[in-house]
Amino acid sequence: MKIIAFGGSNSQHSINKRLATYAAGLIENGEVEVLDLNDYEMPLFSVDREKEIGQHELAKAFLAKLASADILVVSLAENNNNYSTAFKNIFDWCSRITKEVFQQKPMLLMATSPGTRGGASVLEIARNALPRYGAEIKGTFSLPAFNANFDLDKNQISNAELDKELKDIIKDCF
Repeated sequence: MKIIAFGGSNSQHSINKRLATYAAGLIENGEVEVLDLNDYEMPLFSVDREKEIGQHELAKAFLAKLASADILVVSLAENNNNYSTAFKNIFDWCSRITKEVFQQKPMLLMATSPGTRGGASVLEIARNALPRYGAEIKGTFSLPAFNANFDLDKNQISNAELDKELKDIIKDCF
């Protein structure tokens, strides 16, 4: 079973990419591929730019990666209570190629942040919006206070209660 995981951030030290990588590794019998949004950096989307250059090759490549998956594990960064620009730009380019960006793939949708809300705002936005773009959201998880609840050395959730919550969601959904 192929799992595509990514954090919705272009930070080289993305806490969301770390969470997505950890969660994807918990799915039994999975072959995990972690995407880096920096590999899909495109010009800022506009209809004028799209008219000029057409469908961007990196958007096609991103969609092909999603198509290769059996399961998607996505952890979205929250910037000003919304998606990061890096994720939104890729999403915008891809949605012009196909409205079914997430191609009806089962998805674990997550968010984390250094704050105590754990990306709750972006998670709510995504939970409501992404199904209209082909996301089959099987479960959601928010990790609050990332720095206090994730062990960077061990690359795992350090809070036993939150770790169990995530593992239970994965067990129930996948």
